[in-house]
Amino acid sequence: MLLQIHPDNPNPREISMAIEALQNNGLIIYPTDTVYGLAWDINSPKAFDKIVRIKGKNALKENFSLVCNDISQVSQFTQHINNPTFKLLKHNLPGPFTFILNANNNVPRFYKSKKKTVGIRIPDNNIAIEIVSKLGHPIMTTSLHDEDEILDYMTDPELIHEKYEHLVDYVIDGGYGNNEASTIVNCTGESFEILRQGIGELVL
Repeated sequence: MLLQIHPDNPNPREISMAIEALQNNGLIIYPTDTVYGLAWDINSPKAFDKIVRIKGKNALKENFSLVCNDISQVSQFTQHINNPTFKLLKHNLPGPFTFILNANNNVPRFYKSKKKTVGIRIPDNNIAIEIVSKLGHPIMTTSLHDEDEILDYMTDPELIHEKYEHLVDYVIDGGYGNNEASTIVNCTGESFEILRQGIGELVL
């Protein structure tokens, strides 16, 4: 189902519909400040099984990101955040960044497998933030890639709906998405390292 939500002033009723789907082991496609994402409840192994069926066995090796609503929530799923990293997050979030941090045991094991890190996002997008805030805990997400040779990511919510309407509960139409992903920053080493330059220009 295509669910239209105003990007600036999300309607609580539509937000509640998306949350109900997540709470019932469902999948949603939603807008961020970068590209559209495929999301599910972090605590739902049943929803994760659906992701594996959609994306194939490679999903087990994929690097998913945890979408949080603020840095306080980030700290619930990561090991101790030192002062330089905290300042980096504070200066750049909400924003188009994925920060790689050391995960703690609150991140379900079926995501981490042998990994001890987790990608963290706080997108500058009211729809995404409202969903996570009202849900009460993070959602897990992966980007929607386009099969087009020129476009890397799917940007038109109506075309996304045509492709995924039978695979997900809701496709949220929050306007056209970008065709450039987030900047990925590794914060687990002795110094910060940009692993992928995307939309975000990092402020140190």
